[in-house]
Amino acid sequence: MEVTDQALTGGWVHTDCQRTILETGCFNYPDANIDLGIQPEEEKEELHEELAKLEDEIYTLRKTLIAKEKHLVEIKQKMGITPLNEIKHNLRKSWHDMQTSMIYKKTQETLNNTGQKASATLSNVRSKLTKKLGEMKNSPTFKSFEEQMETTVRGLKCKVGAPINNSGSFEDVLNSAANASAQESSLG
Repeated sequence: MEVTDQALTGGWVHTDCQRTILETGCFNYPDANIDLGIQPEEEKEELHEELAKLEDEIYTLRKTLIAKEKHLVEIKQKMGITPLNEIKHNLRKSWHDMQTSMIYKKTQETLNNTGQKASATLSNVRSKLTKKLGEMKNSPTFKSFEEQMETTVRGLKCKVGAPINNSGSFEDVLNSAANASAQESSLG
């Protein structure tokens, strides 16, 4: 809407909005029962006065609003409230509002349920894998492999001159090989 100084001071001026209303097709229909051109002079004068009063009231209200906004800014400055503080406050409030919204709560609940299900599934896979590895360790194929590894390690120890442990477990053999490797790297 176009506002001019003349409109603010109470003078009568056509604004864009008023022009649009006057130019609309509803006034061109004979059945519209609206005739702007054949109004008594007294009625036109009353409408003109009413329009002037309304424009004057609007002008006064705008001036009052501007004065109150200035006063608000002064109070905020005295209190140390800066625009940055207001933005931070608005962001915190928006974040809080979002977290308390039903959509956020449902999404969070869904993600929690999915996480719990995934955790349970991974735990189940881990226990099955541990069980399967335990079964493999006790299988004849693994025992045969373990014996071959022990024989190979004993042969290597004999060639190197390291003492041979007769503990016989595959884990002991692996630990012994790891210790020997660690000693060689510290010496070399």
